[in-house]
Formats: sequence, structure tokens, C-alpha cells
Amino acid sequence: MGNQIQEKNKRLTKEDYPLGLKSPDLLFTTTDKAYDELTLDAALAGDITGSDLRISPKTLEMQAEICESIGRTQLAKNFRRAAEMINISDARILEIYNAMRPNRSTKEELLTIARELENEYGAVENASLIREAAEVYERRGRLKEIED
Repeated sequence: MGNQIQEKNKRLTKEDYPLGLKSPDLLFTTTDKAYDELTLDAALAGDITGSDLRISPKTLEMQAEICESIGRTQLAKNFRRAAEMINISDARILEIYNAMRPNRSTKEELLTIARELENEYGAVENASLIREAAEVYERRGRLKEIED
């Protein structure tokens, strides 16, 4: 392995950024291709597919650690939510996005989505965000009206 192997308890900091230059041996795609394998030659040879180019949850978590080390806690949360979404289909993500728009869902519909995210995908951070949005929408009158 490389000279900067991440120890189990070592947290990454701004000194580790950018990971692609300072610790490429830590980076793998969702298909377990190493960062260094993602070359133009490999792509031209047909050895790389679109799936090979997707970022892994572990890489997003490492980016979150770096953000936390410089006090960018909101950006770290965004990276963690993104990491949770890796295993959710693009189609489902778009459905959830549309459901989150003001006046598109009832509070119960949003809470059902939150439970789905938590129970089916282990997406705790995303579920929490949707629950928070449901509460804010309720206070601001942005929930879909329930028809009689």
C-alpha cells in the first residue's frame, strides 16, 4: 500500500487535502477500482465504465472528516448525506427531491420517506433532514393540503 495509510483511529485533516494528491492509495470507487486505475488509457481500452466513476461512501466520509477539521461542519454533513445516498437509485432520489418541494407532500408523506430512508437504506442523516423539513414546512404552511 501507499505511504499514507489511514490508521483506524486517525482522523483526516486539512493536511491530507487533496486526497487525490496526498493519499491516492485511500481512494476507491464503488466498484473497488483504485483511484490510480482511473486513467484515460483505461477508459479508451474499455476497462472503465460509468459505474467505475462513482464516488464511494468512504471517500465522501474522508472528505467530511477534512471539513470537520477546519470547522466546516455543515459541509461535512452534506458529504455524509451524499455518502448515504450512494445506494439509493437516481430515480428514487429524484422522487424524494420532488416530494421535498414546498406544497408537494403532506407531513405524513414526508415522515414516511424519512422512515424509508432510515429503514431501507440506513440513511439516518437524510432521514433527519427530511423530518426537520417536515417540521419547518408545517410551521411555514408549506405542506400539501389534505383533500377531504
